[in-house]
Amino acid sequence: MADQPRKNVFVLGLDEFQRGELETITNARSMAFHQLLAPEVVTRPDEHGFAELLDQARAQLDDFEGSIDAIIAHWDFPSSVLAPILGRAYGMPVAPLEAVVACEHKYWSRLEQQASVPEVVPAFDGFDPFDGDPLSSVDLEYPFWIKPVKAHSSQLGFRIESADDFHACLPAIREGIRDAGDPFNEVLAMIDLPDGISAESGNTCLAEQIVAGDQATVEGTMFEGEFGVHGVFDSPKDEKSGHFARYEYPAATLPDGVQERMIDVCERYLRHIGYDNACWNIEFMWEKDTDQLWLVEVNTRISQSHSDLVAKVDGMSNHEVAVALALGAKPWMPVNRGNFEVAAKCFLWTEEIEDGIVRQIPSARDIAQVVERFPETHVEIEVEVGDRLSELRDQSSYRYDLGYLFLGAQHRDDIAKNAELCRKMLPFEIDPV
Repeated sequence: MADQPRKNVFVLGLDEFQRGELETITNARSMAFHQLLAPEVVTRPDEHGFAELLDQARAQLDDFEGSIDAIIAHWDFPSSVLAPILGRAYGMPVAPLEAVVACEHKYWSRLEQQASVPEVVPAFDGFDPFDGDPLSSVDLEYPFWIKPVKAHSSQLGFRIESADDFHACLPAIREGIRDAGDPFNEVLAMIDLPDGISAESGNTCLAEQIVAGDQATVEGTMFEGEFGVHGVFDSPKDEKSGHFARYEYPAATLPDGVQERMIDVCERYLRHIGYDNACWNIEFMWEKDTDQLWLVEVNTRISQSHSDLVAKVDGMSNHEVAVALALGAKPWMPVNRGNFEVAAKCFLWTEEIEDGIVRQIPSARDIAQVVERFPETHVEIEVEVGDRLSELRDQSSYRYDLGYLFLGAQHRDDIAKNAELCRKMLPFEIDPV
């Protein structure tokens, strides 16, 4: 009997680390994984534009001589929107583009959340940063948070304590918002929009009530109307700075009852917008003292930040469900078949937010010593000697991230301790400007 031809799986922005994660999934040996657009291309829509990226992806697929069996994404916009458009064009089951964009547009998503799960939605308003008096559109008490309707990694997000704070942030927002906003407007022009959402609203902002508490993320799937969850992830904060420090799996901070409420909210919201045949992850915060649950953000993909954690604990990357859905198969995930009881993606960041020049980064020997001491640890350094912190891409407004650390442990208490030891073994030197 002749061997069956391998399935060709195209991954937007595939890098070598994620290629390794894909090798952990079911029937990986019967699949060929292909990079669809390079990571540095698909994560920089400001340099190409959405239509140009779509044309490049179509040209690459059309030039491919074999079958095109699956197209998946694990990065944020634009790949999260390119995937369903391309998938539909090549005959794959995908979520309706309107449902995807309703999640991707932060203000539109809040409106849909308000209509379906109002008990978890903070107070919010939309505003145009290019208006003569944008603050007049915001009817919230100070302090509040502002951010573009299309951004990621807390880019151009600011805590606003006063009118002076608001006006001081506007020049930075006006300068940078079009990087993602203009390509997003190209997507908005492709679909029918509801009242209150304009085709140019990619360059507008969301103002919303500041929420606090323990943060966690639910990740799952919708397959032919069947709702599924394959993981809940904690997002602990650093004790010294109070900043988000890592993703941790499986979640243990929130009680089971709270996690069940989170999952119920996910299902009600996704069914409300008609989301189907796709992956998703939804972020929450829970205030322990008041038992208030808040929905933070909806993402229309698996998270590449979760992939290694799931593989370490369950024995298989979350790419398993993304590939299954793209192939039209019912998704599933193993449980507790990995080498660790708990795993985390930890952030390596500067202690100060002031600008500086990178003068030293961890060497290959430094990284090798970390891996020798903590087997199966993966280190990603995101900066190079000579980089200026203020010119780094995709940074938050409150710190500079220099790299990432993926590690596993047999006991949850060891994660933070081992991560701190790794940080000490991975020296950075930054000269202040």
